[in-house]
Amino acid sequence: MKILIIKLGAKGDVIRTLPILSAIKERYPDSEIHWLTKPDISSFLSLQPLINEVFELPFSTKEEYDILYNFDIENQATEYAKKVKAKQKFGFSSENEYPIAFNTGAEYYLNTLFDDELKKTNKKTYQQMMFEAAELPYKKQHVPIILNEKDKKYADEFLKKNNLNSKKLIGIHIGASERWPSKKWHDNELKKFIKSAKQKDYEILLFGGPDEIAKQDLLFNELINEGIKIYRNNPNNSDSEFASLVNICKYIICSDSFALHVALALKKPTIALFFCTSPHEVEDYGILKKKISPLLNNFFPEKSDKYSEDLVKSITAEEILKEIENIE
Repeated sequence: MKILIIKLGAKGDVIRTLPILSAIKERYPDSEIHWLTKPDISSFLSLQPLINEVFELPFSTKEEYDILYNFDIENQATEYAKKVKAKQKFGFSSENEYPIAFNTGAEYYLNTLFDDELKKTNKKTYQQMMFEAAELPYKKQHVPIILNEKDKKYADEFLKKNNLNSKKLIGIHIGASERWPSKKWHDNELKKFIKSAKQKDYEILLFGGPDEIAKQDLLFNELINEGIKIYRNNPNNSDSEFASLVNICKYIICSDSFALHVALALKKPTIALFFCTSPHEVEDYGILKKKISPLLNNFFPEKSDKYSEDLVKSITAEEILKEIENIE
């Protein structure tokens, strides 16, 4: 049996779709699974033992599949889903450039995207909704991302170079999509947390990506000038290098972002701050502590695209430090 999965979208969403592989293999143990995605995330998929072949865009095939699962609503994905020959199709298609469902099980997730009230009251995780779209049983399956030896060595050398002990290392990811300007913790609270954590002998690794170079530099230099030594990743790290550094941390603190899904896929104890996105849609796997802003319901989902200083200050440094101590 040949199966094609289409999941192109945000990298974090690709990672949190990985558990579907476990359910597919449980139902169809002899299946051959192909996955179509974008080049910027394919490195994580290529090491997956449950995937037989990874295809990158652009994509063309005359092969007929037994089952196609499309977990993406963006137009590029739904056009591929319509064109690929398959005996059965699950997930999302499109009509006149609007997403529609191939099957009844996929309708609920679609409705959450267009009905603010349903989005606000929804208590199903993203994974649960994707499993329902695939009409597969959800048992909170977990499928990890796999790190290769080169990336593990990269992380080991980072520890040695900086003479760091990973047992007291807290990774803090300062980035988030600009689509949600209130996703990121306020700088003042972040700095308060770092200072308090350092007083308790924790080490801090400040994570950022290409969009956070200026912010990462500013925070790093401000703290260094105050005599507070912290560490930082290279903001131009590859995704697998980024993941390897997440993997050496004892704890991760982040917003609802790519770093969150990487940390959960690596089963790292994580504290996630939710200011303007749904905490219910994130599966916790028993290792995630969700800190939810008391102002979230004033913004989610109708004003999720607005910036509010009060909102991003509404979770305090003291609260997060207490959560770290509770985990300890």
